[in-house]
Order: sequence, then C-alpha cells, then structure tokens
Amino acid sequence: MASTDIPQLSSLRSPRVVAARKLARRAQRGKDRRFLAEGPQAVREAVAFGTLPGGEHAVVEVYLTPEAAERHPELVRAAREADLPVLTATDEVIADICDTVTPQGIVALCRFLDTPFEEVLRRRPKLVAVLANVRDPGNAGTVLRTADAAGAEAVVLTDASVDLYNPKAVRASVGSLFHLPVAVGVPIEQVTARLREAGVRLLAADGAGERDLDQELDEGTLGAPTAWIFGNEAWGLPEQTRALADEVVRVPIHGHAESLNLATAAAVCLYASARAQRSPAGCRAAGTER
Repeated sequence: MASTDIPQLSSLRSPRVVAARKLARRAQRGKDRRFLAEGPQAVREAVAFGTLPGGEHAVVEVYLTPEAAERHPELVRAAREADLPVLTATDEVIADICDTVTPQGIVALCRFLDTPFEEVLRRRPKLVAVLANVRDPGNAGTVLRTADAAGAEAVVLTDASVDLYNPKAVRASVGSLFHLPVAVGVPIEQVTARLREAGVRLLAADGAGERDLDQELDEGTLGAPTAWIFGNEAWGLPEQTRALADEVVRVPIHGHAESLNLATAAAVCLYASARAQRSPAGCRAAGTER
C-alpha cells in the first residue's frame, strides 16, 4: 500500500502533534489516559491487542514516516484492517513526539490498558511478578518483558513504583505490555494480603534472604502458585516488605560478583518458577524429601 495514500502531518503546531508531545509528562498521561508506544515491535503488538473491555481499540492512531510505511507495509495493512487512523508524518514531527534520540519512524497513540487488581485475582494466576518500589522505568519494563517470556500470568506495580506508561518503561517492555495483565497503583500490603488469600505463595527476592533459590528448587516448593516480590535495585526491599512475604529468597552467587541487577535476578527467579511449575516433581532433586 503506497504511503502517499496516507494523510500527512508536517507541522509541529498541529493539534495532534501538540497533544502527543504533552504525553511525555506523567500528569498529562494520567489526565488523558493515553500514552505512546514507539517502534515497530511495540506498534505491532498494540495493533494486535485489539479492543479493551469497554469496546474501544487499544490504539487511537498510528503515526509513521513515509519511509517507515514502506519498510512496514504489514503494519499499515493491519492497522487499516482494524479501522485505525494511520497518518504519515515528517521525520521532524516523529522526533518531536518520541522520547528516543533516534526514533524508528513509527509510533502508536494508545489508551491505558492496565487491569484492575481484582480482575488479576479472579484469573487465579500461578505466577506473578510484583514490583515494589521499583523506580527505574527501564528496570520495570525489562522485568515486565521477562515475566511475559517466562509465562507469568500477571505483573503488579505497587503504588510506590514507577509509572507503567513512562516512555522508557514502555520501550523496555518491547511490546510485552500488550501481552499480559498488569495492575498498577496497589499498596504492597493489599497485594500480599489478597494474593495470600488466593492461595499464592509470596517470595521476596533479596540478596540477604535466609533461603536460596537452589534450596527452593531442590525441595520442590517452587511448583506451587507463586508471586515473586522484587524491590528497588539501589536499596532492595525494606524490612517491612520482606516481613509480608512467606519466605525471603536469595539468588546464590557462585562466583565473585557482588550481586545481580534487578532484571537479571528477576529472570533467574521467574524462570526457576516457570520450570518448576511445568515439572511433575516441581524440580525437586532426586532423593530429596519434601
């Protein structure tokens, strides 16, 4: 489909451009309940997401340069088949509304799509990633992507964590934001209490944990429905949050590294649970008694 058939945005003063640019601010995103998803992978997943519970599509509009339209005709076709407005824009316009230094020429204006926490509970998840007081948007997005890859059924961001729709968080999720339910703004005390009531075991990931991940795997305890609680990379989980968990678990360091970063530790923990939940023995070591 020729990109010349698509309307053109060329003025930085265009109401559409001005409105999109304002979404760089968290307050404006919250007011409009809209955010931007940059890059072909994120836009592809946003278009494929479909409609929200209220019947509206997750995507409001798609903007892309003529060059991007030529490179990604399948995206243009998918968006038009979903009856979404697709508008070409100049490189200057795309650069003005995008958060990246070198944008990839395509961005989708999207509606908020977080899931109410009670809906997450109704789905009876077996594997959940809880981000407690995680402030770095890149870490939050990367953990979300990791949870998606590990087959987690939900991610929860507590009220003290970064904005889910921060451009860096959206970009770091690489489209996974559109794959699994994410609840936001829930106090950690409510998260832990309600998950425990739902029969989910709560494990706080912390380098100072009394138990280590190898013990959990050897004893077969990771096969149960589990929520992993991850904290701020700089200072970890506070004592009051660790006290809310059933166990505090450390990832064993077998070499000389001082620690693992948040995203790596989350990947190790989530994949350990994913494997255990798919194993009849819960990955229990041979000869180990439960």
